[in-house]
Amino acid sequence: MATFNIYVSDGLSEDGLALLRTAGNVTSNPKVTPEELAALLPDYDALIVRSRTKVKGPLLEAGTKLKVVGRAGVGIDNIDVAGAVKMGITVVNSPMAASITVAEHALGLMLAMARAIPQADASIKAGRWEKSAFMGSELYGKQLGIMGLGRIGEQVAHLAAAFGMKVNAYDPFLNSEQITQRGAAPMSFADILASSDYLSLHLPLTSTTRGLIGLTEIQSMKKGARVVSISRGGIIDEVALCDALENGHLAGAALDVFANEPPHPCTITQHPKVICTPHVGAQTHEAQARAGLAIAEEVITVLNGKEPRWKVLRNE
Repeated sequence: MATFNIYVSDGLSEDGLALLRTAGNVTSNPKVTPEELAALLPDYDALIVRSRTKVKGPLLEAGTKLKVVGRAGVGIDNIDVAGAVKMGITVVNSPMAASITVAEHALGLMLAMARAIPQADASIKAGRWEKSAFMGSELYGKQLGIMGLGRIGEQVAHLAAAFGMKVNAYDPFLNSEQITQRGAAPMSFADILASSDYLSLHLPLTSTTRGLIGLTEIQSMKKGARVVSISRGGIIDEVALCDALENGHLAGAALDVFANEPPHPCTITQHPKVICTPHVGAQTHEAQARAGLAIAEEVITVLNGKEPRWKVLRNE
């Protein structure tokens, strides 16, 4: 059996690393710089990344021996897939690993907004008892609009239904029957903006979705609506979102992703109606263990000359 050289640049679960070691020599350095990695990469058959490492330009070109690039997770906007394919490199990801975890985070953010949980916690920690300041609202009976009814969006639909929310969805790649089968009522793009009490975004970042929710779209939303952005930054216009929160058109927003990460100290992250988390939607022990094993299996499959389950052919 051939022995391969495998580089893990953004960390991986120990179970995943252990499985990779059965296929070859594994180097793991989550603090490696792009320059350091580019110098090392010509000696490696496989590269495994998360979202930190950008496999593009000079870094990708340095991988002259690479057979496979594995993304431990779903999003592949940090990988030049077309460039990799042109070089004969297979790109794989692990789209199933974090679906439940990310969906739970989305519901957690909705609850946090509905009941002002972070603000109430901060108030008590500051030594105050402001019971009357934190009148909340129920999720029960509210209209939830899901944009993007893929694996994560579908999980959000199922969890929201358990809270008694009325779940609607827009997905241009699914027909009405498929959306219904996934637990949501189909709606048009315009209708889902106009009707949602909570709008939850579960879309990849592409040339089509970048800036998809801009000033015009936000202005067309129901007054008092709340937004959850947990897929990729750049899909929602953060300046327009901040203006809508400031003028009272929107009641709140919860952001796990940002146009720039880490975000510069700015109005949107400091706004009192915004709950922020640092792109941790997929970060649970369970999801990371699944992602590590899944991507290790995919990478080993490619290295052994077999067809993977989750081959990525393009960025869009």
